[in-house]
Amino acid sequence: MQDFLTFAHERYSCRKLSDAPVEAEKIDALLEAAICAPTACNKQPWHAWVIESPEAIERLGGCTRFVFGAHTVIAIGAKAEDGWVRKSDGRAFADVDAAIVATHVMLAAQDLGLGTTWVGAFDTNAFAEAFPETAGYDMVALFPIGYPADDAEPGPLHPTRKDASELVSRI
Repeated sequence: MQDFLTFAHERYSCRKLSDAPVEAEKIDALLEAAICAPTACNKQPWHAWVIESPEAIERLGGCTRFVFGAHTVIAIGAKAEDGWVRKSDGRAFADVDAAIVATHVMLAAQDLGLGTTWVGAFDTNAFAEAFPETAGYDMVALFPIGYPADDAEPGPLHPTRKDASELVSRI
C-alpha cells in the first residue's frame, strides 16, 4: 500500500503545462482508464469528449479560463437517466459514476507523467453552446492534459489536510 500512498501524496493539481505535445497513445491510455472505471451496476452512464483541435480549444477558452496552456482537454459528463437509482430514496448515481471515471483519468495522468487538474469552474451554459454534442449530459469535469511545465508546482494549500480525527469515525 505504501506505493499507492506515495503516489497519492505526490499527485497535485498541475496548473502550468508545457507546450510539449502529448502522445496519442497516452491520451488513449487515459481513455482506457476511464472505460475500466467501476460504475453502479456497470451501467456506465458517462461520456468523455477529447477536446483537441485548436478551434475547439479556442471555443473552450470562452467557457473557462482554466485551460492552463493545454492542447488537449478531456471533458467528462454524466447522463442521469442512464444511471443506477437507489430504490430507497430515488438518489441517482450517474454523477457519482462520472466522478469515479474522472478520478481514474486524473490518477492515470499522474501515472503517465502527465499533469492535470480537475476543473469544475466553467460556464455550463457557454460550454453547452460551444459543444452541442454534449447535450443531455451533466458536465462533471474538465481535465486539461499536458506535461507539467518545468516550474510547475503544487499550490500552497496542497499539503494542508485535516487530521483523520476530523474526517473519520469508527462505529
